[in-house]
Amino acid sequence: MSVTQPYYGPDEPPETIMLERTFVVGGYIAGAGYGIQIVLYVICAMYLWSQRVRRGKAMLFLLGYITLLLCFETLFIAVSARTVQDAYVDYRNYPGGPWAWFLATQYLPEDVLFYASLFVLTFLSDLLVLWRCWVIWLPAGRIKASLVLVLPLFMLFGSFALGVLWTVESSKPGLSLYSSLPLVLGTSYYVVSLTINILVTIMITIRLILYRRKILDALPSEHAKHYVSLATIIIESAALYTVFAIIFIATYAANHPVNQIFLSVASTSQEVAGYLIILRVAKGQAWDSNTLNNTTTLPAIEYAVHERRKRSKDPIGLSTRSMFLDTELALSSGPTRGSESLTLPVKPSEGSPASEQRDVV
Repeated sequence: MSVTQPYYGPDEPPETIMLERTFVVGGYIAGAGYGIQIVLYVICAMYLWSQRVRRGKAMLFLLGYITLLLCFETLFIAVSARTVQDAYVDYRNYPGGPWAWFLATQYLPEDVLFYASLFVLTFLSDLLVLWRCWVIWLPAGRIKASLVLVLPLFMLFGSFALGVLWTVESSKPGLSLYSSLPLVLGTSYYVVSLTINILVTIMITIRLILYRRKILDALPSEHAKHYVSLATIIIESAALYTVFAIIFIATYAANHPVNQIFLSVASTSQEVAGYLIILRVAKGQAWDSNTLNNTTTLPAIEYAVHERRKRSKDPIGLSTRSMFLDTELALSSGPTRGSESLTLPVKPSEGSPASEQRDVV
């Protein structure tokens, strides 16, 4: 005799239940992404603070930028958690279930803050990739760099206007993120923002590929990989966010329940991409206006010293002393990539002091 298991689930359509599931999953993903961002923030802040004296106000500016980014991300996570608590705990008996409550209460302060913080985070991240594109193209000349950024910059102003309208319309009583007008505005906003990222990604990638051969010719592979590797291109161009944003826009425009998951993934990946860019800047590994000049000096000398040591029976003795002395003049004109000073002992020769050191900066 079979026993029928009673149904204890909600009396809701399967589509609504799926939306409620993805809503919870999106909250968990956002929380996990927030933890990753805190770790990256601490690492970036330590590097930026340690470089504030040697590299000036730029490091403090970037420190302020990531602090602002973390503040808005904290606000976004806090209001998201409060919304989930209200929908699934405090008002779980609302007619129609948690999703119906969520759609009917978009005017609440936590929901308004949700949209506003998401909009600000996206806008700040777009500004960062535009700045990186400017820095990477600047060595080609200000005119070329300006021409490259004209279209993305105008699109940024357009996305700002759409983002403000989307935030206002989505938080009006009786409307929601999935109402007809907010849906159109939201889709348009993210399409414009994504187009900015795609254009910037393409322009940064083109720039890196154009100089890939020059760097490979000038540097040994272990040094060149810092500037022309696939990972470098992905990080510098913020391509990580672009991939997930495309998936989110496709699912959001189609009104598929899984868009809730990719909204959290896209938002998290956008902030993580920004932190990775700033981490490379803080460590002195990111592209700047002097990259080509720097990559043809110290790394090549370091590599030559390394190769000569391997071939010599006296790796750091008389055979290399003259080369170290010669390179001091080449390096005395200013700092190069990296912040460490490499101190190399020189083996004493006849008539010289018992011990001597040369610093290669």
